[in-house]
Amino acid sequence: MTVEDLGYNGHFEELRLKNNLEDFGFGRVVAEHRERYTVQNGQGEFEAVITGNLRYSANGSEDFPAVGDWVSLIYSDSSFAIIHSVFPRLSSLSRQAVGKLGELQIIATNIDHALLLQAVDRDFSVNRIERYLTLCNSSGIKAIVLLNKIDLISRKSLEKMVGSIHERIKQVPIIPISNVSKEGIEVLDTYLQRGKTFCLLGSSGVGKSSLINNLVGEEVMATGEINKSIDRGKHITTHRELLVTEKGIFIDNPGMREVGIANATDGLEVTFGTLTELSKNCRFNDCTHTTEIGCAITEAIENGEMDRSSYENYLKMQREKEHFESTVAERRKKEKDFGKMLKKYKKDRKSNKY
Repeated sequence: MTVEDLGYNGHFEELRLKNNLEDFGFGRVVAEHRERYTVQNGQGEFEAVITGNLRYSANGSEDFPAVGDWVSLIYSDSSFAIIHSVFPRLSSLSRQAVGKLGELQIIATNIDHALLLQAVDRDFSVNRIERYLTLCNSSGIKAIVLLNKIDLISRKSLEKMVGSIHERIKQVPIIPISNVSKEGIEVLDTYLQRGKTFCLLGSSGVGKSSLINNLVGEEVMATGEINKSIDRGKHITTHRELLVTEKGIFIDNPGMREVGIANATDGLEVTFGTLTELSKNCRFNDCTHTTEIGCAITEAIENGEMDRSSYENYLKMQREKEHFESTVAERRKKEKDFGKMLKKYKKDRKSNKY
C-alpha cells in the first residue's frame, strides 16, 4: 500500500510543505477510539495519541483528529506514534453533537463522495435525504443517493419513490441497488475510483456494511439482521472506520437517526436551490418566508408550484441552524467572561500579596 492508495495527493503535499512539516512523518487516521487513534502511513498501522499542546489549544472537539484526517507524526517506536498536528481539511462532514448544545461532531473528513443510503422497504424519507444532502453541500462534497433493498418492493413502488425524490432534489445521481441480487452495483462501480474517499451515511440497518462487502468482493465488514419487533437495524458498526480497497477508500459510520444541522448556511442554499431562487423575488430583503405579505415562496406554495413538505423541511433545518449559532455565541460569551474573571482574580491576588 502507498500513501496515494490512502488518498494522498499533490494538494496534501502542498499543505505539508506550506505548514513546515517536512521533518515529521505523516499518515491518515483510519479509526478513532476515545481519543486514541489508528493511523496508516502506507507502510503500516500505528496506534497514536495527540500531543498535550494540541489538546490544550483546541477550541472544541472539531479541532481534534477525525477519521479521514491527514496528520503529522512523531514516531515513538515501530507500532506507536504521537500526532503533532492535523492537516487543513479539504472537506468535513459534521453535525450538531447529540446532547451537547453548541458543539460540532465531526463525522469524517477529506471526503470526495458521500453515499446516502436509504432502505426502500422501511424508514424511507425524502426529508432525511435532504438533511444528509445539506451536510454534504455545506462542505462541497458530491453526493450519490442509493436506494437499497429494491428486491423487496415492486417496480411500480420503486418508480414512485424515485419520482418523489426527483420532484424535490435535482442534479444528484439516484441509484437503486440490492445487496442480495447485486442489481445496481455495477452502476455504482462506475463512480468508484482508486484513491478517492467515499463516506457512507444512513440509518442502522440500511445496508452500509453489506454494500462495502459487495463492492470489495469479500466479507470485510460485520453485518446484522433487522430487528423485526422494532423494525430497526442493530448497530453492528460501532465506530467510524476507513477501509482502503482497489476500488476506492470507504468510510463506514454507525447508523445515525439524529442529524442535527449546525453551520450549514451554504448547504441549505444549495440543497434548496429552487427556494433560494424564489426568495430573490420576495418583497422584503429580510423575508423569513413564513408570514410576510409579498413572499414569493409562500405564494408558490399556495399556488402548488412548490412542494410544501420540502418547504417545511427547509424551515425546520433553518431553525436548527439559527439555534446552533445562537448557542455557540452564548457559549463563547460565557468562556470570554470566565477568562476576564480569572484574569481579574489573578491580578487582585497578586496585588494583595504585596
